[in-house]
Amino acid sequence: MPRPSGFHYEQRGDGTVVITHHGRAAGTLRGARADKFLAEVESGDAQLVMARWTGAYRFGNERTARLHPRNRSGRR
Repeated sequence: MPRPSGFHYEQRGDGTVVITHHGRAAGTLRGARADKFLAEVESGDAQLVMARWTGAYRFGNERTARLHPRNRSGRR
């Protein structure tokens, strides 16, 4: 299972935290959720934390499942 990568976060002046994944917005946190996120990022693996908070964490089997014959829907 590959490690999550490509995540960045920006803390704005109003306390909002914007999480991006490869330059695209993946999530916006405000208030208590933003504070909790920042505390968790500082104490753990930042990439893993951001992937989990945005729901963009992949388990590695999506690519394999996409190639399965029943999921190919006629494309070759």
